[in-house]
Amino acid sequence: MFDNGKIKLIKADLNHVDIYHKWRNDCDIMTWTSPHIKQSSYEETECFFKERIIPSPSFMIYSYDKDKFVGITSLTNVDLKNRNAEFIIDIGEKDSWGQGIGAEATKLLLDYAFGEMNLHRIFLRVFSFNERALNLYKKIGFKTEGEMRESLYRNDKWHNIILMGLLKKEYIKQDSV
Repeated sequence: MFDNGKIKLIKADLNHVDIYHKWRNDCDIMTWTSPHIKQSSYEETECFFKERIIPSPSFMIYSYDKDKFVGITSLTNVDLKNRNAEFIIDIGEKDSWGQGIGAEATKLLLDYAFGEMNLHRIFLRVFSFNERALNLYKKIGFKTEGEMRESLYRNDKWHNIILMGLLKKEYIKQDSV
């Protein structure tokens, strides 16, 4: 389920803090995914991992071609009563950008979310300037549900944060086509 021959998702644990800490302190990476670009101490990263990453369905993305971990993907803000969760992904190794790894990891995690967890809806937030991610999410079937106008200040400009969602029936229907 967590392995498609190209990548595999491995449950994140404290052994992965070093790798994640490197990505979390790379401004080029955080520019695309984090509303707050700031350096984190190792202790802050470890605390974040213990409090937010490990308790949630969070997985390190291992690439067979690269023979290393290249990113992380998670379901956060899981609401089991209403069967929703927020999707997050970071490709932390820049040499893995634009190679389809994000798409592969997204599909594996959505298969898990809708199939195993039986969630009804997955939502995400994406920065309006992140065209690569926007195109991926649209291709997978996510629909724009709204925008938080001018809510991110980056590179001396205001940007929108786009809210997108995907229902299980939309994903399953698209997957069977």
